[in-house]
Amino acid sequence: MLIDFNAIPETVVPHMRDGEKEVHLRKYQDELGKIMRGKLIPGATIGLHVHETSSEVIYILSGKGKVLYEGAYEPLTPGACHYCPKGKGHSLINDGDEDLEFLAIIPEQ
Repeated sequence: MLIDFNAIPETVVPHMRDGEKEVHLRKYQDELGKIMRGKLIPGATIGLHVHETSSEVIYILSGKGKVLYEGAYEPLTPGACHYCPKGKGHSLINDGDEDLEFLAIIPEQ
């Protein structure tokens, strides 16, 4: 199955998970989970949240930022991959001066 993110309309989500600013998303979703291409503008965040029924893999495409996971900050640069298992929480933060672009895979478990 091919997912063409360029053919999926972009959605702008203000204050995602009580975060700062906005997130730009192109999302494929079915009953098994979500696959998203996203962009955080400088200073934007996805607020701290727990994955109760899913896990999440975030792969950084471009830009710099960090993730808050288990009380510690992990730096993110292109090629970095963050994993948040089911039952754990995290927050994605763009603390750089350019857009932070990422691919997120969220399988339901």
